[in-house]
Amino acid sequence: MTAPDPQTAPRQAPEAPPPPIAMLAELTHRCPLSCPYCSNPLELTARSAELSAEEWADAFRQAAALGVLQLHLSGGEPASRRDLEQIVAAAVEAELYTNLITSGVGLTPRRLEALDEIGLDHVQLSLQGVEAGPADQIGGYRGGFARKMEVAREIARIGFPLTINAVMHRRNLDRLEETIELALRLGARRLEVACVQFHGWAMRSRAALLPTREQALRARDVVAEARERLRGVMVIDFVPPDYYAEFPKACMGGWGSTGLNVAPDGRVLPCHAAETIPGLSFDNLRRRPLAEIWLRSEAFAAFRGFDWMEEPCASCERKTRDFGGCRCQAQAMTGRASATDPTCSRSPDRAALDAALREAAEAGAEAPLVPRAPAPG
Repeated sequence: MTAPDPQTAPRQAPEAPPPPIAMLAELTHRCPLSCPYCSNPLELTARSAELSAEEWADAFRQAAALGVLQLHLSGGEPASRRDLEQIVAAAVEAELYTNLITSGVGLTPRRLEALDEIGLDHVQLSLQGVEAGPADQIGGYRGGFARKMEVAREIARIGFPLTINAVMHRRNLDRLEETIELALRLGARRLEVACVQFHGWAMRSRAALLPTREQALRARDVVAEARERLRGVMVIDFVPPDYYAEFPKACMGGWGSTGLNVAPDGRVLPCHAAETIPGLSFDNLRRRPLAEIWLRSEAFAAFRGFDWMEEPCASCERKTRDFGGCRCQAQAMTGRASATDPTCSRSPDRAALDAALREAAEAGAEAPLVPRAPAPG
């Protein structure tokens, strides 16, 4: 028997991906803060284009049917939506574990009590620092730190499980120990030590916000000590600066493999920063069912699996662990989303990243911050 001609033999259909575990629902791009590290796209969605509460309810039902278990309600600031309670009620009705990701601004005791009565499962509160002056300067909202402390006390009074998302960068990473202690005092069950990642708008303040290598190494040691000391008290997740890694992290657990994002206008994305990659076209759940988008859309298929990989990723033994790293980071640093993540020590573009690190180090803490302008009303 002769072997089949690979040019004419029928191709086996690609294996269907497993269902996503989590969905990030970006309810709005409106936000009272103007953080220079904002991860929302350069072109923000106007209020007039946002999905209605009824459309979000339909999206949640589709997500649950697809297999999604966890729902993260984000923005912008989700409390900017006057119908937030209605949206949360729809998520609870769809039997999704529902986490509210918030700056705290716009959440009154009455609203928090209403959300508790509706059945919200969890609150994730962002912090920009451990005292008002520096925190409010970064967030661009006078009185923001004090408001966050009030909201944290109300969260503790009501009994919501609390995660503190501490956004860390060059200007506050030296105060990591104080950040951990503040999270403890606020009653957090989990702390995310989240060093700023540089995509979109955040690239404009990279020199000002990128920690030094020494800061990054010390932060790693501080987190390791705190994890051991606080075992059983508070879980600590650490998102280190990608730029100092030897190998990239498995961004999103692999493109199109574990989660999906829905933008305020209904566009469905494989990751939060996917819009920074030119040439990708994103389906909208106003026009196509969520399951079809997950299984068959071109954007989700673009970097799913391993067939898209170039060398050195294609033959690398680590590809099943890190999936080539971050596609958006590859795009930002090399201009090609299919390139090896330049944070990888094996990347041919690593030298360009090292040059950027030297440039940031020379600019130092005196480099300017570029605050984010608000979304259109």
